[in-house]
Formats: sequence, structure tokens, C-alpha cells
Amino acid sequence: MLALAAMTIVAPAAPQIEDYAQKDLKDATFLARKVRADQRELFKINGDFGTSYKFDQIRFQYKEPLKLRLEATVEETSALYVINGATQMFRVPRLRVNTKQSLANAPGRRQTPLDFGVLTPSLFKGLFEGKFVRSDRATGDLVFDLTYQDKVNDNSRHRVWIDKDKGIVNKREWYNQYNRQLATFFYEAPQNIGGVWLPTRMMVKNVENKVAAITKYDAVKVNTGLSDNLFDID
Repeated sequence: MLALAAMTIVAPAAPQIEDYAQKDLKDATFLARKVRADQRELFKINGDFGTSYKFDQIRFQYKEPLKLRLEATVEETSALYVINGATQMFRVPRLRVNTKQSLANAPGRRQTPLDFGVLTPSLFKGLFEGKFVRSDRATGDLVFDLTYQDKVNDNSRHRVWIDKDKGIVNKREWYNQYNRQLATFFYEAPQNIGGVWLPTRMMVKNVENKVAAITKYDAVKVNTGLSDNLFDID
């Protein structure tokens, strides 16, 4: 009996996605510059998906936990978008647009660091649950499915391929409420900035495998001590 017990093979514990979050990332600032945008191919992803690509450049500021500020200008029109937790604010002064709403019951509409290929600890504290799927034989990446926690009625999900050494997302598949794939995102040109790994280029393809857009991240700064006031929602 002891011999049999000694021969028992214990399966290794499955990887936990939280272990690959960028724990040293407190805040980040960067410019997202449009390299390419095909509105026809973007429309195949989602009717509204191409809107942000009408701007040549967007300034992003992010602070943990889950605070995001986007500023953009096209011609004489400026736009401001802020997410603070589950509350969203969108403002376009020239068009007299000033809206605020809670996305607590619609987390799939929230923009998070995951959209930029970055995993942060706050993503897994009340928002996402990660389930290990497999190790990718071709790349060695760890593959996880990310779903929203059961307390909300949102069945959309993401499948991500994570570089286990750098802790960044190399690839992300986006699925809607009906389990239909909408797009695939590729996060490229990773850099270690201030001890934090971040991708500096993103390419998105629609389900027809057509390149819909390419974005480059410039002037990246991390942990500069961004003020909470930047993310206030009046």
C-alpha cells in the first residue's frame, strides 16, 4: 500500500492568472497614435468600434485601481472620457455632450488595461475571473479564458495568450454575449519601462482575418504619481 501511495502522481496546480499581473504598475501615461485604420473592416467588428480610430492621437492616463482618462481632439472638437471604477463619464463640449452613467451591470462596456494588453491586479478583484485553458505548444504562452463574475449578467468573454516571462498579453480574442468572436488583438513590441512590461504596438483583425487597425503607443511613462483628481467624475 505504501509503495502504491509513493507511486501516485500528483498533478501540478494549474497556473493562476493573477500571478502574471503587473504588480508594480501604479499608473501609466501614453499617447496612442493611429498607424492604420480601415473603417470598413472596423465596422465588421462592431458598428461603434471604429469611432475611436477617427482620432489620429489619444492621450491615455491610467491609475490603479481601474481609473482611466482619455483625451482626444479632431479638428476643433475635443472629447474627454473617464472611467472611475464602474462609473463612466463622456464629455464633448462643442457638441454639448456631457453624460454620466454606471456600468456596474454592463462590465463588457468598460474599458480597462486589458484593452491595451496589460494585466493589473485590480482586474481580478471583483471584475474578471480567469480559467486556465492550456499551454500553447507553438509559442509557450499560457492561455486563459476571462469571464465576468457571476454577480452580473454579462456573458461576453476574452481568451488571452500570456507571455509567462513578461506577464503581458500577446494575443486576445474577444467574444460577445452570444459566444460569437468579434475580433482578435495582437500586442507587440513589448518594452520594460521602469520595471513594468508593456506592449507598445497593437494590431486588431476582424473575424475575416483582415487587419482593421494598427496603433502605436508612444511617450510611455509609468509610476509618475498621477493625481486622483484627473479621474474625478462630476
